[in-house]
Amino acid sequence: MRARQLEVFTAVMRAGTVTGAARLLNTSQPALSQILAHAEDELGFALFERVKGRLRPTPEAVELYPEAERLFAGLEGLRRKTDDLRVGRAGLVRIAASPPPALALLPQSMMAYRESHPEVLIRSHVAPIATMIDMLRGGDAVLAIALDDTLPPDIAVEPLGNTSMCCLLPPGHRFESLDRVSFADLESETLISYRKLTRPGEELAVAAGADGAAFDVGVEIDGSIGALGLVAAGVGVGVVDSMLPWQHFAGLERRPLAAEVVLPVSLLTLRGKTLSRAEAAMAEEIRRTARTLL
Repeated sequence: MRARQLEVFTAVMRAGTVTGAARLLNTSQPALSQILAHAEDELGFALFERVKGRLRPTPEAVELYPEAERLFAGLEGLRRKTDDLRVGRAGLVRIAASPPPALALLPQSMMAYRESHPEVLIRSHVAPIATMIDMLRGGDAVLAIALDDTLPPDIAVEPLGNTSMCCLLPPGHRFESLDRVSFADLESETLISYRKLTRPGEELAVAAGADGAAFDVGVEIDGSIGALGLVAAGVGVGVVDSMLPWQHFAGLERRPLAAEVVLPVSLLTLRGKTLSRAEAAMAEEIRRTARTLL
């Protein structure tokens, strides 16, 4: 089945009628019917039967449809890729990051990159680690920055540095008199912090246990930015990474966590993926910024 025939077949399956499919593809009904007839001739079996003026897929068509959808999705991805390559002389750089590096590291990297590569389109995404892995695998991102270094085997991990943990305090909190906040201090507070099954959550739980203290989170968050409004409203004390530029948010106080809890900052790529010159230049700019900030 050729590409155009595949497109017509999936459109008719989705729309249920030749008229509807023609509307989806912005083509004429006779032209679409002719393409469908040619496809059936080449396949050697019928794809649709007419029942009371409507098309009904044959059993062969029903069996073929899931695979046709998968192939058509790949064809659409190829079309998007070629469209992207037409944007600018040097193409497109897709990058994803979790919120802390997206707000702290990427802005400086992009500013420097744009100065030397003004013709390149940058497509930036802020996403959790699981989504970033899917994006790398699917080609929706070629570079990703995460606060983790334990990834599946098909994801290449390049260490960029580390970030520590801090406590976010609502205005007037008693911890403002402390230079550092211990896990023992936190035991009497409502804690706003990461879920247990995340890398930060696991690191904090292990460090608290080593100090002989409990680390019972009262409000779980997926990312550190989620603590912002909660702490400001007085819900509790946030225990979050120090990488996110908290100083830009008014009305919050920060204090370092007494225990040494660090999170790795990593540059991720799909293993075996060859970066374009534009992508490689962006990766190098990220490394340069990380050496300054981390």
